Amino acid sequence: MYLDQYYLILVLPTILLSGLAQILVKSTFAKYSKQASRKGISGAQAAQLLMRANNITNVRIERVAGQLTDHYSPGEQVLRLSEPVYGQTSIAAVGVAAHETGHAIQHDVGYAPLWMRSTLVPVANIGSQFGPILAIAGLVLSFGVLIDIGLVLFAASVAFYVITLPVEFNASHRAIKILRSTGSLDEEELRGVKKVLTAAAMTYVASALTAIASFLRLALITRNRRND
Repeated sequence: MYLDQYYLILVLPTILLSGLAQILVKSTFAKYSKQASRKGISGAQAAQLLMRANNITNVRIERVAGQLTDHYSPGEQVLRLSEPVYGQTSIAAVGVAAHETGHAIQHDVGYAPLWMRSTLVPVANIGSQFGPILAIAGLVLSFGVLIDIGLVLFAASVAFYVITLPVEFNASHRAIKILRSTGSLDEEELRGVKKVLTAAAMTYVASALTAIASFLRLALITRNRRND
């Protein structure tokens, strides 16, 4: 792909937004990593507490290397917490652990958007890698069917990013609700958790906007070439 007016107008602003979102989430996490929770519970303990509150007994909690590498694996039913989260007692650690536990709760209750996102993963991986290539190859070869296949595959990857948004927002909502109902954090601490999770959510919003902008760019390029 090359630099063109669609890239400059549609894609570049979303890439810049993604960069700002990454800076924001790292700075917010760093800030609240320095503030210990008053009850002194760690990220792993917070995850255990939330799962007990929801009668979830079949999910393992594991430590994983890296920073902000926390995730829940539905297929394995494993909650993996990074080094700065697993054993730390900061507000940031508790918030991130609670958010990831929110995904385990979604899985347990059969939250539809989570199932849809998991179903889209294989197609989205293929679509993001090969969709643009096939579409451009179709243009070069003047093969309309190939263009359409490329666009459909790329659209599937865009759908993955879009469906991720309600999944992430809902997980944060569940986390904050349970942290409040169990008395794990007070209202002042919860405000810090909300800031951490909101900053993290903005990275998903930026990613979705970048995916949508990239798809629109590709669709416009192929339409213009077809009309030439």
